[in-house]
Amino acid sequence: MKVLLLIFFAQLGSTSLVPEREKDPEYWRAQAQETLREALRLQHLNQNVAKNLILFLGDGMGVSTVTAARILKGQLQNRKGEESLLEMEKFPYVALAKTYNTNAQVPDSAGTATAYLCGVKANEGTVGVSAGVTRDRCNTTKGQEVTSILRWAKDEGKAVGIVTTTRVTHATPSAAYAHSANRDWYSDGEMPLDALEGGCRDIARQLVENIPDIEVILGGGRKYMFPKNASDVEYPQEDKHRGTRLDRRDLVQAWHDAKPRGKVAKYVWHRRDLLALNLSRVDFLLGLFEPGDLVYELDRNNETDPSLTEMVGVAIRMLQKNPR
Repeated sequence: MKVLLLIFFAQLGSTSLVPEREKDPEYWRAQAQETLREALRLQHLNQNVAKNLILFLGDGMGVSTVTAARILKGQLQNRKGEESLLEMEKFPYVALAKTYNTNAQVPDSAGTATAYLCGVKANEGTVGVSAGVTRDRCNTTKGQEVTSILRWAKDEGKAVGIVTTTRVTHATPSAAYAHSANRDWYSDGEMPLDALEGGCRDIARQLVENIPDIEVILGGGRKYMFPKNASDVEYPQEDKHRGTRLDRRDLVQAWHDAKPRGKVAKYVWHRRDLLALNLSRVDFLLGLFEPGDLVYELDRNNETDPSLTEMVGVAIRMLQKNPR
């Protein structure tokens, strides 16, 4: 411990690590004053009504993660890192939101996404329901469902979409449309017998049935949409990517069949087909580019899987056809 402390203090005492301007107290005071002046200028609040709303959610993106990203950005630019700024830290309005679980010190994506998208705190592992629901207990779900901002927007006549680099049935996006006592009930193949007998529906089925007129759904999660042991279109030889549904349903076909007569619904699983679409002739779009989650950007197959940027671009062009 003494050695560690000596090294630590030796580093702190090394003046060569500190830029000259940071040795001047006025450098910090000037920054603080400018921050205060900028905040005061924002007191005349914008009274305009937003036409569009895009929510970007970096899963697990708490203050500590943002701090690490800021430091890494600066260090990649051959600086110390702490003095760097992320683009979102330059926005004129910034706020913090606490999206904790009601029953857990360390939260998970299901309860926090419910807080984020539905405005209601929930128990760990439950999604789209209030804290009155106990994880794994199907019989506690009825009457405890909460609705999301996606549903509110849809009810107001707006076009809505979901884009994710996870499976579309993952806890984070599923809070927009599903109500489940367990975030892991991706298909009925992941559900216990008592939940099936109790009438609870898996999350993939809810994606198709709860809000059938979502205009855009893009992400991963193919295997939860197809019958158990059905071969995957991209990885036909890999057992782990086969379909998981015990009810033997093809939910992609069910999604297509649920659309109003005269409307064009397109399903794609390949980047090429997504980017080749004539969006002016498409009313509903479902894209599932991996059996489970999409792979990390560094490992992405640029031929078969679209980037997040490409998916968001397609989604915006789809949704902007609605004048509202």
